[in-house]
Amino acid sequence: MQAGRTTWTDQQVENAIGWLLRIGLVIAALVVLAGGAVFVTRHHAEPADFRVFRGEPADLRTIGGTVEAARRGEGRGIIQLGLVILLATPVARVAFSVLAFALEGDRLYVGVTLIVLVLLVASISGWI
Repeated sequence: MQAGRTTWTDQQVENAIGWLLRIGLVIAALVVLAGGAVFVTRHHAEPADFRVFRGEPADLRTIGGTVEAARRGEGRGIIQLGLVILLATPVARVAFSVLAFALEGDRLYVGVTLIVLVLLVASISGWI
């Protein structure tokens, strides 16, 4: 081992990834729950009409629009933000894996995991 170089054991990497996934899930769930509470509080008296399907408003179909709606305190925007956080959690896990493999000096796994990360980001963003 070189002086000043930090090495992680496989168990430490697995534990860190586990915590990353748990924390991401809990944060996403809390944000969705808060958004649901805001939405129900503001719209509880509105009658439900299930005869016509109404999708998400156009402003909630982009991350920027979702963040802006959540910033304004709109329940749907907060719920959507929680779902974005939920989707970002496994992406963060893959990004963390790239870092862990790089610290271990495993170039093959860094390359493979970078390909997976690029494909994840491209598919979520609609590039492919």
